[in-house]
Amino acid sequence: MTIESIRVYRDLLDGNRRWAEATRALLRARGWTLVNMIGAPGSGKTALLEALARALPDRRTWAVIEGDCATTRDAERLRAAGLTASQILTGDGCHLTAATVHQALCDLPFAPRTLVLVENVGNLVCPASCDLGEDAKIAVLSVTEGEDKPLKYPILFRVARAVVLSKTDLLPHLRFSLDRCRAALRQVNAAAPVFELSAKTGAGVPAFADWLCAAPPAGT
Repeated sequence: MTIESIRVYRDLLDGNRRWAEATRALLRARGWTLVNMIGAPGSGKTALLEALARALPDRRTWAVIEGDCATTRDAERLRAAGLTASQILTGDGCHLTAATVHQALCDLPFAPRTLVLVENVGNLVCPASCDLGEDAKIAVLSVTEGEDKPLKYPILFRVARAVVLSKTDLLPHLRFSLDRCRAALRQVNAAAPVFELSAKTGAGVPAFADWLCAAPPAGT
């Protein structure tokens, strides 16, 4: 009688799920909120964080986990704006993982009701499918990218709790239809609020900041 070995194939994402669950437990224990900001390179994520720091510096304790393939430039910009910011470098990785975000959270100084904003690596695809244990994903789309992006990259916009339409100060110089973009967003995700804003002028930033500050902590 021949005994054959049995191959067991484990889900490659199982390790990421465990780290995401550990992060959810950490957030509940600390009463923190974790928001994952996802957008293409150049969509204005870092500028938006700088604008948030200017708009509402004292409304809540803010911290940022910055994800990039290389350099610490964005974290340095955010620290100069007065934000607590830590940098994760992914090398050739196209998105942040739950394990690295969990470690960065553990290293942040504790303060009650902290709102932690993750600026993910610039990418409209991979970060949308990776669970970090966050309370919400936010899609950031600039008007320079085209109004059809929600239809071409539906996964991100489908899972987003809110959508930021950035760089609206450039609209007079672009062939971009707000109506077509809004229609595309409604087709993919009719429930998500859309915040049309300009980090440069500050228009629309307070409304988005109010929404972020009202977001409940994990576990509520």
